[in-house]
Amino acid sequence: MTVIRAIVTDIEGTTSSISFVKDVLFPYARHRLPAFIETHGDQPHVQHWLHEAAREAGIIEAARQEIVEMLLRWTDEDRKSTALKALQGMIWQEGYEAGEYRAHLYPEVAARLHAWRGEGLHLYVYSSGSVPAQRLFFRYSEAGDLTPMFAGYFDTQTGPKREPASYERIVDAIGERPEHVLFLSDVVEELDAARAAGLHTGWLLRPPLDVPAQPRHPAYTSFDAIEP
Repeated sequence: MTVIRAIVTDIEGTTSSISFVKDVLFPYARHRLPAFIETHGDQPHVQHWLHEAAREAGIIEAARQEIVEMLLRWTDEDRKSTALKALQGMIWQEGYEAGEYRAHLYPEVAARLHAWRGEGLHLYVYSSGSVPAQRLFFRYSEAGDLTPMFAGYFDTQTGPKREPASYERIVDAIGERPEHVLFLSDVVEELDAARAAGLHTGWLLRPPLDVPAQPRHPAYTSFDAIEP
């Protein structure tokens, strides 16, 4: 029997509702993005990601307003841009620290993370949101600060979530063999990529979603149903 030593989890639709990100975080960042870039655009770390966004778009030279409009369009398209995610994370930090919101968690998640950690499992996050945004999410969760539960975080700088090579890099980074790692997500294409890299997989199908009669991956409606 293969022993699971590490769990890598997605966030949206897995630990937390998609609606929190879609209906709270995204609108918050979109509304504040123009003013944030106007007031912080000369700071080196903001400049870096503005340049990365321009490079991603193939733009050699553009006015700042053009970059802002492009980022707003990418937000509306939910584009998985590393530069956009980094800038959103900076804006979300201001909202978290001001107490504007707390990150949603499904009811059983915090207790299950504590239990897995208590059993000696190493826990990691892999999300399209930037690593700083992931840390904020779990630091300011509805269940309190959960960052001590996690040994590391990965975002799209590691690679796209639907490519097996990204999971190979994660396994190398955490120093485990793929057969000892369980990846949890609500997106079947991500699970396909993880399985192709040799990881075990768990497909989160939160209500009101139904579990198919013959799911492509082991399927669960909550973390409580998972026995690593």
